[in-house]
Amino acid sequence: MLADSERIHQWAWNKTLEPLGIQLDWNFYLKNFVGIADEVALRDRLHIEDRDGLVARKQAFFRQGLAESQPFSTETVRLLEELFPLFKLAVVSSSYRSVVEPPLVRGGIRPFFQLLICGEDVQSFKPSPEPYLLAAKRLGARRPLVIEDSDAGVASGRAAGFEVLRVSGAQKTAEEVRSYLARGAAGA
Repeated sequence: MLADSERIHQWAWNKTLEPLGIQLDWNFYLKNFVGIADEVALRDRLHIEDRDGLVARKQAFFRQGLAESQPFSTETVRLLEELFPLFKLAVVSSSYRSVVEPPLVRGGIRPFFQLLICGEDVQSFKPSPEPYLLAAKRLGARRPLVIEDSDAGVASGRAAGFEVLRVSGAQKTAEEVRSYLARGAAGA
């Protein structure tokens, strides 16, 4: 939702799986990998046990790809600047902190988030409600709004009992969040 990183994830998976003769086309990747923790995707979508450190290699390729790109749009950064004084903000991800936090820092947007909930913070990944319930508890949020672009994330937010705004992707997030907030203010 924040970063336009799905092409980087797909590239990293393909680099990792290349020695096994496996390549994920874009449609298969979108349907089976978006919003799913790497370990779960490898085990449940490809039916491969991670005996050889494939997840660690995929994450290393992903960090390399992120280091070579700027995944945050100017509009997303502007949106965060607008929201930060008004709301408590958190990043809730099934990915690990070592993958999530460095691009936030490099992109200059880490200070906007009071909290990061990552894969190592929970027992169950999205679509379980646990990641969002933990974030709400730690933030002391009474009426959380979950902003998500994946099926697993939307299911997680709804299972937690929170209002969920599904966005169409990183390039449209700022526009869609502003529109949603404007409708809420108009209806108040």
